[in-house]
Amino acid sequence: MTLDQGLAFGLMGVTIALFLWGRFAYDAVALGALLAGVLIGVVPTDKVFEGFADDVVVIVAAALVISHAVAKSGAVEVIMRPLVPHLQGAALQVPVLAGCTMLLAMVTKNVGALAIMMPVALQLARRTGTPAAAMLMPMSFAAMVGGVVTLVGTAPNIIMSRVRGELTGEAFRMFDYAPVGLGVCLVTLGFLAVGWRLLPGGRKGAASMEAAFQIGEYTIEARVPREGDAVGMTVAGLEALAEGQVQVSAILPAKGTGPATGELGSGVAPITAAPSADRQLEAGEGLLLRGEPEELERLVARAGLALDEDRAVPDDPETDADDQRVVEGVVTGESPLVGRTPAALTLRSRHGVSLLAVSRRGRGQIRESLSQLRLRAGDVVLLRGLAATMPDNLGELRVLPLAERGMALGRGRRSWIPLGVLAGAMVLVAFGALPVGVAFFGAVVALLALRVMTTREAYEAVDWPVVVLLAALIPVSGAIQHTGGTDLLAGWLTAVLQGLPGMVALGVTMVLAMAVTPFLNNAATVLVMGPIAATLAKQLGLSPDPFLMAVALGAASDFLTPIGHQCNTLVMGPGGYRFGDYARLGLPLSVLVVLAGVPLIAFFWPLAPG
Repeated sequence: MTLDQGLAFGLMGVTIALFLWGRFAYDAVALGALLAGVLIGVVPTDKVFEGFADDVVVIVAAALVISHAVAKSGAVEVIMRPLVPHLQGAALQVPVLAGCTMLLAMVTKNVGALAIMMPVALQLARRTGTPAAAMLMPMSFAAMVGGVVTLVGTAPNIIMSRVRGELTGEAFRMFDYAPVGLGVCLVTLGFLAVGWRLLPGGRKGAASMEAAFQIGEYTIEARVPREGDAVGMTVAGLEALAEGQVQVSAILPAKGTGPATGELGSGVAPITAAPSADRQLEAGEGLLLRGEPEELERLVARAGLALDEDRAVPDDPETDADDQRVVEGVVTGESPLVGRTPAALTLRSRHGVSLLAVSRRGRGQIRESLSQLRLRAGDVVLLRGLAATMPDNLGELRVLPLAERGMALGRGRRSWIPLGVLAGAMVLVAFGALPVGVAFFGAVVALLALRVMTTREAYEAVDWPVVVLLAALIPVSGAIQHTGGTDLLAGWLTAVLQGLPGMVALGVTMVLAMAVTPFLNNAATVLVMGPIAATLAKQLGLSPDPFLMAVALGAASDFLTPIGHQCNTLVMGPGGYRFGDYARLGLPLSVLVVLAGVPLIAFFWPLAPG
């Protein structure tokens, strides 16, 4: 072992030890390792920032942004809506939700697919009484396995494509992983359909900080567009669209048919009775809708309604929807809003904010236009205005902002555009028209240009610690290869595996990747073990491709802990899982993946060198 090899191994050993210790953030450890590598001379100065320009980093970041846009669009919920009423009981819910998550993970990043499907599962859990714990871990495992089918489904596949390109001159393409991945998916889905019973019963999700600020039902004012699906719909039909989660408190006349008393409202008198269930809606009428913010937003999108204040602040013609912010706050006793109406205060023109919704404790429902509602101390309001001036506006109005949480109401519209953009990018990559990085970067630009999401939302969608981790570890892991460390390790493994069948060597490689990933990180595992596996194959006289596939599949199959993969971490709180719960379902699944994956890899990627 040379001095440089010893230094490279020592650097990687200390890095792994710090990862295992868990005292410092992964990205901070990776950055420290990169700096240390430069100082001790194993990372050349001209390669220090090579990782930040790598296509892998661009692809991972872009995939996260696209996944967020798909989730925000609500298109998946629309697709799932016909199925949801028929999903009664965990025996049906688990395989259907796991299967849908698996399919979605094939075309977008696995953690994004899980984030898209989790609200559907939690909604089912509330309405059918099925424990969320029975559904969420199987969905997490399904997302991880579904991600191995395509190049962009999971980070290990993306990184392994790069490793193969460096080693052989030709990277893995978009669907090179599909033959093996689809076979593993079928085995996994069959196991999860029955294996969820291995999970302990009685687990309850941890209460979130958002739940602590669960205000209750809000009342919003929406309008029936003159051309839309809601025209002619009955009140009962509209409420059925919300599956009983939203009530129509009152129907207000179309604007212009009553006395105007202010800049915001219709000026109609309070209505004392709820509309009848068979009352048909007419174009231009106003609706007072009462329910949870998420349910209200879903109904507005499904029925094609328009929030009464769904437009930019009128006194600033350059106002862009991207610059606006929705804030939830409490009206204090000193607020000028107390005892007055938004119309009388001219909130929009004087203070630059719009009143979107009101939540009020006490007797009776709100049955008058929000613009004519006399606000009280203690009312909780949703206000929208420019992000830059919102703090000053809240101060002037003496409205106390609550802990910030994601309020979709008044910020987004559902559409099929994100799915269309994603499909376009996948087609371009599949036919070789564009490289993956360029296609996904172009997809993000298209989403921003089409105003599907704001630039701020795009930045927030990126998991920056993961991006930094990848960018920093690429040159660090490369140090082991450049110093000849991979040849040394491969030689040791060759001595152990020499004389054994190639299938055994392939299985050992996959098991090693599985064993390391929970404690290292799947991206780091591929960066470190990919070159080692390829060198091992070469020294055994075998093709490197099946060994690279084995590392990618093993690194993507982290079913044993909640910390090795983001999907497992994401479901731990909502599912109420404990650390040991993952092995109960994950250990038998890991065995099945090895038993199915090794022969599938050997069949589609022959061990004999081509």
